[in-house]
Amino acid sequence: MAQRTVLLVLFDGVQSLDVTGPLEVFAGAEKHTPGTYRIRTASLDRAAVRTSSGLTLVPDEPLTAAPDPHTLLVPGGQGTRTPDPRLTDWLREHGPRAQRLVSVCTGAILLARAGLLDGLRATTHWAYCDKLSRDHPAVEVDPDPIYVRDGRVSTSAGVTSGIDLALALVEEDLGRHVALAIARHLVVFLRRPGNQAQFSAQLAAQTAHREPLREVQRWITEHPAADLSIESLAERASLSPRHFARAFRAETGMTPGRYVDHVRLEHARRLLEDTSDGVEEVSRSSGYGTPEAMRRAFVRALGTAPAEYRRRFHPVPAR
Repeated sequence: MAQRTVLLVLFDGVQSLDVTGPLEVFAGAEKHTPGTYRIRTASLDRAAVRTSSGLTLVPDEPLTAAPDPHTLLVPGGQGTRTPDPRLTDWLREHGPRAQRLVSVCTGAILLARAGLLDGLRATTHWAYCDKLSRDHPAVEVDPDPIYVRDGRVSTSAGVTSGIDLALALVEEDLGRHVALAIARHLVVFLRRPGNQAQFSAQLAAQTAHREPLREVQRWITEHPAADLSIESLAERASLSPRHFARAFRAETGMTPGRYVDHVRLEHARRLLEDTSDGVEEVSRSSGYGTPEAMRRAFVRALGTAPAEYRRRFHPVPAR
């Protein structure tokens, strides 16, 4: 098997975890199967860079001397806001030569500046999706998934999603058993599917200002299998159903029904990940009622059935 060079681009203001997260995945794969990856870091002029958290990183080589890699990884961070024009020029020239072009978080903005995402579907950190779409209309921005793969180009959402994407690439290169071994070592799940939403239910919705509505949000989260109809929730908030629905959407940014859907899906996911409960039991305790109703919800939201989701996430004994 030919050794693959993985080159991580460094610059001032880079987000440290965007670099070290994927680096640990590829380094773990190299330790597990020696000779598979050659990992290099490079910056303009080989200058040490200061991350957004104050950590100093010393690169292996200058970008100008770096060989064209198999996998070129561009992290994000505050430094993507006003990048050195030389970095954009280097990416524009060398990005097309990489067999795989990868970004983490706002690294997608650097790729877009270099014209490397035009005509492609891509994502970035949820807080910057609007900016990416507005500044680069030729890019098809999808704000929901934790990572998107479009041909040889892969983009991921904020920070830790770079680990998920790196695990997916290692699984593609070396097989599921290697990626699973690395995931266990890093104490992460193998692996969140790329189309999993960036938000949990509680993050996707704003917290309501008024206490009765906040209490309803807490109640929904703690009782996903209860009667969560508009009428029942409105009664709990001491409001008419119409007033409740209008107030809930105004204060949280989504309808009560959509919030309930998010909570039930998240609850079912966690049970599938963390327990050995049967699919029928999970569907019942998550408020779906039947396995078929839960299956439809998973396929619609995640593009995969509950059984397949469990196969990817539930820890299995090492062989």
